[in-house]
Amino acid sequence: MADTPDTRPRHAHHSRARRIGRLSLLAAVALLGFTVSYAGTVIGQLDATLGARAQDVTDLVGSDRPSAPADADAGAALDILVMGSDSRSGDNSSLDGGSTIQGMRNDTTMLVHISADRARVQAVSIPRDAQVDIPECTYLDGSTVPATHGDFNIAFANGGAKGNAAEAAACTIKTVEQLTGIRIDHYVVADFEGFVTMVDALGGVPMCIPERIVSKKAHLELDAGPQVLDGETALAYARLRTAEEGGVSGSDLQRITRQQQLLSQVAATVLSKNLLTDADQLTAFLRAAAESLTMDPEMADTSYLVGLAYSLRGLDPADIDFQTVPWEYTEDRLNVDILPEAEQMWDDIRNDRPISVTTAGDASSAWDDGKKKSTSTPSSTPSSSATSSDAPTSATTTTEDLLSQCR
Repeated sequence: MADTPDTRPRHAHHSRARRIGRLSLLAAVALLGFTVSYAGTVIGQLDATLGARAQDVTDLVGSDRPSAPADADAGAALDILVMGSDSRSGDNSSLDGGSTIQGMRNDTTMLVHISADRARVQAVSIPRDAQVDIPECTYLDGSTVPATHGDFNIAFANGGAKGNAAEAAACTIKTVEQLTGIRIDHYVVADFEGFVTMVDALGGVPMCIPERIVSKKAHLELDAGPQVLDGETALAYARLRTAEEGGVSGSDLQRITRQQQLLSQVAATVLSKNLLTDADQLTAFLRAAAESLTMDPEMADTSYLVGLAYSLRGLDPADIDFQTVPWEYTEDRLNVDILPEAEQMWDDIRNDRPISVTTAGDASSAWDDGKKKSTSTPSSTPSSSATSSDAPTSATTTTEDLLSQCR
């Protein structure tokens, strides 16, 4: 089989080539629960749209994989790999000022663990510049790209060299399984044009902006305080790297924190919607998700998604925990190494336990959430992670409630 050259993302492109995909956790789980209310026409439309984009990557991932859980029936824990794609094809190019950078890139990858009792969702971010071993990857035409060692997001770039999101996902799955020993049950790839559309369908996402931010590169200007961000503004905030005003360090770990806070607010917004009074918004949100997601065939089956979402119906924002794998900077501070403590995190996930490991960040990775200080007892949480422990329950939450949390 022919080899394809390693397509490492060039650091020179970093300021233009960073995008968000982590809202796809929502799109794949919480949001699609609302299809329960749209049996019939909308279900048929979603089936056709999702099915047209579904691609099976089982053969590409290969047989050298961690063992599947013994109980494959309802009640088993699930591990879903969520990836954000910043392919420059189609409408995506217009969101970057018509950038002509070739290939597929991602800097957002989350391992999402859904507990067997459906009482917890834990999402672990893997930094794009984490130094890892990347296995040989196979394309649908049988050609391969050699194994290598380097930035974690090389896996997605290598797999996506031919512009196929499923091939990019397969290479990333192999890399994550080799790194963690966790078998990936499903995958989701979301493009960032879909993120804009989904946020707009919700009427925007409420955010607490800690200080005034002005960034020419991100085309972003925000005042401090409570804000409802539309889709393009939310995307610019999530991918923010530099700013003329505001405490933006350029740290990718800081961006992970900011993106996790954004996703937490998106989740709270979705869960606050009323199926009767907000039916039009939710239907638009579902359709936007269906048009922007690539996933495995089982995840693309609305009957499967409805069942999964129904089993998560008791979940509220406080049950969704965002973490970042334990890390430290490399000596030159250009990349990060995954610490040995990560093995405990992977072991917790493999054994369906709440994650027992926290990470210590530094000044460059910290980011203020702009919220009032909680009156609850302080707990040890990763400075590189956003948690939703003080979020209001979905039964009472409105956009005004979310904005009232801002100081």
